[in-house]
Amino acid sequence: MKTRLVRIGNSRGVRLPKAIIDQAGLTEEVELGVRDGAVIIARAASPRSGWADAAKHMHQRGDDQLLDPPVSTRFDEGEWEW
Repeated sequence: MKTRLVRIGNSRGVRLPKAIIDQAGLTEEVELGVRDGAVIIARAASPRSGWADAAKHMHQRGDDQLLDPPVSTRFDEGEWEW
């Protein structure tokens, strides 16, 4: 599909048809980049996507142990009052 660049202040932009936005699953925020002379517009990745699965796999392998031994502090020694 051919389209034209439109002026947006000192910049230029491309209007994306709704069908393309829906097909690509784009929302308000997108990732923008350039690869091999092509402009890439992609869904923005959520900051912690995949963390739950990674944690589950670490647990299954036994890799989810503390790196340092626990150290008690004065907050552990007495009851807290709220």
